[in-house]
Amino acid sequence: MERRDVAALVPAAGSGDRLGKGPKAFVEVAGRTLLTWAVEALRPFVAEVVVAVAPEQVEAARRAAPDARVVCGGATRQATVALLLAATECRWVLVHDAARPFLDADTLRRVLAALPSARALSVAMPVADSLVHAGDGHTVDRAPLWAVQTPQAFERRLLLDAHAAARAQGAAATDDAALVRRLGVAVALVNGGPHLMKVTTPGDLRLAEAYASALTPRVAPAGAS
Repeated sequence: MERRDVAALVPAAGSGDRLGKGPKAFVEVAGRTLLTWAVEALRPFVAEVVVAVAPEQVEAARRAAPDARVVCGGATRQATVALLLAATECRWVLVHDAARPFLDADTLRRVLAALPSARALSVAMPVADSLVHAGDGHTVDRAPLWAVQTPQAFERRLLLDAHAAARAQGAAATDDAALVRRLGVAVALVNGGPHLMKVTTPGDLRLAEAYASALTPRVAPAGAS
């Protein structure tokens, strides 16, 4: 996979209400914003990184991620990704949540190695905990279940078609792979790991701070050999 054929798209227009510290992309972990962590991890592996934030945050995003191109996002994550897709012409795109700061080089290499044999793929990890149904308490078989993470990678034209179909049908999904599956296209899975945690709540932020404190020398920069 040629680097010049790949763009990284970072939807970062969320308000961060559950975290309670303002726009989530600009919350700091170990002295760097979540947006900075994400962009610095992605940049060595792609032709361009395109970030989408709320209109009033464009200048702040340019300061936090000077190596990225910044565009305005939409009212929802799905709308924001659609705008990001329109902002690049690369054949392949990686969609990565800014709220997952600890993306590592090994994961990115696995993702890129899986393209182009897979037109769509998602980083994910097998569910480790026992599961029960909240309604009647019966045990749910965890063996076939994986927790979805990012980045997710797609042939750009395929993801454009998936978003167009969703808009036409009024459909929504929490991640882009689900939109692609609605077209009947299989989404391959690439092993991720617990380090790809998503910072959503204050508890998540405390865990991220602890992780960054222990591992910053090893994970930054992501492109280091």
